[in-house]
Amino acid sequence: MDLAKYEELFREIAELPLTERVEALNAVRLRLHEVSPFRDEPVDCVLWTAADDVVANDYNPNKVAPPEMELLEVSIVNDGYTQPIVTWKNGEKKEVVDGFHRNRVGKESKLVKARVQGYLPTVVIGDKQSDKSDRIASTIRHNRARGKHQVSAMSEIVLELKARNWTNEHITKELGMDQDEILRLCQITGLASLFSGEEFSKAWSIDDAELNCVETTDLRSEAEVPAQKDRIFHTYDKWECYKGGFYAQENRAGHSEQIYADFLSNLAWFRAGLEAVISEWKHSCEHYLTNSAMNRIAWLGQAAACRLLGISNEFRAGYQLLSDEKKLAADQLAHEYLNKWLVANSRAAVSFEDEFGR
Repeated sequence: MDLAKYEELFREIAELPLTERVEALNAVRLRLHEVSPFRDEPVDCVLWTAADDVVANDYNPNKVAPPEMELLEVSIVNDGYTQPIVTWKNGEKKEVVDGFHRNRVGKESKLVKARVQGYLPTVVIGDKQSDKSDRIASTIRHNRARGKHQVSAMSEIVLELKARNWTNEHITKELGMDQDEILRLCQITGLASLFSGEEFSKAWSIDDAELNCVETTDLRSEAEVPAQKDRIFHTYDKWECYKGGFYAQENRAGHSEQIYADFLSNLAWFRAGLEAVISEWKHSCEHYLTNSAMNRIAWLGQAAACRLLGISNEFRAGYQLLSDEKKLAADQLAHEYLNKWLVANSRAAVSFEDEFGR
């Protein structure tokens, strides 16, 4: 195929003002997409869309803390946009289905906004997602595939889908949930009565299998817990870590000990997870970090991986894959954040030697 005959077209496009050049490039990409053998795949056609024409949805259950947003900005600044924002054509606008935070960074980061000149890379999903419930399902599938979603927000999503007359079977099929998970999410919103006629294999209750590294005192009443000065006690239903999958037994997103080890090795990544834990998981931190009898450094490491990556403590053995040097660096960083939380909560800092020896 002789591409030389298109050189004149390329030269003409290159000489156009920015807005016209982007429009011309998008038109060419759309035309190529029409003849592509991959035209059924949205990623086959990435278009640059004016940032003002890309609007957020009002239901995304994946929330990102400030430290993670900063990491995302650093990633895009250094590596560029490696993933487009998945959208649905809503009139003259494009509504975000996946990429809620990539959309935010492109609009809020001065560095990124200047570099992409007020545009965002987008793909458009098919017409079958025209109903809002279908778009919600698509967003959740994207989030769950990465193991990232908030339990409380997911429960609100299930409520909305039930209000839209989605059956349990439809929710199970479209969102990849099982019947037990649907019940748990409905219990969070107080909707268990909607499922009173259903049979489930397990109730939403904690058991020994789910608590393979939790001290037994955590399962007893406050009166039964051995006296410990200034200890704050919370029952498991208030632990953000429990709701976030800290004690999950299944490997939902293909996580492994190696991923946990990689997380601890990347100190910037690990720091972001620690920052999110101590700033967001109030009840969990009070319960665990006021318990001076346990290994709080280890808990912080596992909690940070759970908060940032959705990895349960089932993969904590990944710590053993680290070299002694990397173990020490990770331990020292966790110790730094332990003291940061203790001091912020009017408690005395602890030495690394005393804490690490627990």
